[in-house]
Amino acid sequence: MQEHEDAFDSSALRESYALCAAEAKQFLAPMWRATEMLPVALRPHFHAMQAFLARSDRIADEGGTRADREIRIARWRSDTLAELCSGHSGHPLRRAFVDTVLRWDLDQAVLAEFFDTLQADCAAPPAFETFDDQRRYLRGIAGTIFEMWAPMLQAEVPGATATLSVLGEVCQLVDNVEDLPLDLAAGRCYLPHADLRRFGLAVGDLRRGEPRGALDALADVQLGRWCELLEQVVPVAAMVGLPYQPFLHTLILGVQLQFDEVTLQRGRIFTDGVEPLTSTGAALRRASPPHTGEVPHHVAVIMDGNRRWAARRGLTVSQGHRTGEWAAMRLVNAALRLGIRHLSVYAFSTENWDRSQEEVTFLFETLGEGIALGVEWLHELGVRVRWCGRRDRLEPSLASALTLVESMTSHNDALSLTLCVDYGGRDELTAAARALAAEAAAGTIRPEDIDPEDLARHLYVPGLPDVDLLIRTSGEQRISNFLPWHLAYAELVFDPAPWPDFGLAQLREAVTVYEGRQRRFGGSLPRPARPVEEEPARDA
Repeated sequence: MQEHEDAFDSSALRESYALCAAEAKQFLAPMWRATEMLPVALRPHFHAMQAFLARSDRIADEGGTRADREIRIARWRSDTLAELCSGHSGHPLRRAFVDTVLRWDLDQAVLAEFFDTLQADCAAPPAFETFDDQRRYLRGIAGTIFEMWAPMLQAEVPGATATLSVLGEVCQLVDNVEDLPLDLAAGRCYLPHADLRRFGLAVGDLRRGEPRGALDALADVQLGRWCELLEQVVPVAAMVGLPYQPFLHTLILGVQLQFDEVTLQRGRIFTDGVEPLTSTGAALRRASPPHTGEVPHHVAVIMDGNRRWAARRGLTVSQGHRTGEWAAMRLVNAALRLGIRHLSVYAFSTENWDRSQEEVTFLFETLGEGIALGVEWLHELGVRVRWCGRRDRLEPSLASALTLVESMTSHNDALSLTLCVDYGGRDELTAAARALAAEAAAGTIRPEDIDPEDLARHLYVPGLPDVDLLIRTSGEQRISNFLPWHLAYAELVFDPAPWPDFGLAQLREAVTVYEGRQRRFGGSLPRPARPVEEEPARDA
């Protein structure tokens, strides 16, 4: 190892790693952002791997004739493999890649499969008859590179390397979806031809975007298969060392968000594609698509089922809670995409203190990590965060983090996200009644003058609007002391999916159910829809 390190000029090597980081940020911005979740010392090596992948792909796809590209990628392959054998590289970008592979003793055998797949894709347009054929391509292009990550992520449990490879497949699927219109225009169709024939479609139909019904059905079939692959990938974060888990959770979340876009767009993905989550390192703020029905103004969610979800997969309770924390970020994106203006989530109840000390500690640690990792993303998306609950019992660092994110996002107005932490409805109402009693005792209000607005101004979050739609996951059918004042006229939907499996499709279905309800509020006629405009934001 020491001999290898001494074989490179250190300044040249540093420059190579810096070049790789810039290349990864320019051409693989979402991956670059996810890499920021890794320990600082490991990031340059992942940038080197991803920059090498991006450069290889561009050599095979861009510039000159097909014959020119075939010559260039063949030379790129032979030079790379020769440098790995010699332990030296004079190429400004490959130098860091070679150093990373040798420094970590990564599996070089899979590079032959990677180059074989890349060269075949360069030589002729893709022609996948079945999804299995498509998966061999996905595995060759990205699964091989992701498989090489295993030593760097301490992925030592059985099945970890194979699962990382499948993660590479689903990430490559996302890349293909984002580039669909460009690839189709260039005569490249990365879909199984058997599926096109099943719906009576030709590649030209995909380019034209017609017939829409058949294209919607084609998109639905693809999405179903992709989600099955994603289901295999979800446990991968638990298969690596703890410091590397946020990185994998971020990748999986990114895949889920892009698959949610396919859920929304369906057949339009063939003409419109899907915008990358980020192109500059900042989160993409997508406009809400047009909606013909009445979207609930305020949706509240009881996020139930983390433990049962984990048990069904042979995972620990803590792994279930960690996955559930990232599912909450997916919910925020889904709410934004559907045009919901207020979202409240039950993160920790006053009754949750009765769980084991170990589980309570982990819940708070996970919440703290989620805030630390998600605050920048939420702020970039224009989300205002508020804390609803008791403020006298949480560990000081967590309470400070919640207060800080409230302040940081206080002027955002795309969505108001209320985190109910150490929250109990009866406690909230008791505290409000106690405050009113103190006012009455001080003579600042007469008991006979007290009205609902007086009590409401003493709730934990004054001005929080009534809940229009309450969703509880995992099949339980009770409100569990959650926002009783605000739920007075809410519509209730109980979804059987455990919380980590709840995404945009489930939220959209709940909104559809809500739209089908007639809300009379005790009267004989439905109440008119509330105005679209949001009330002015108040300081936290």
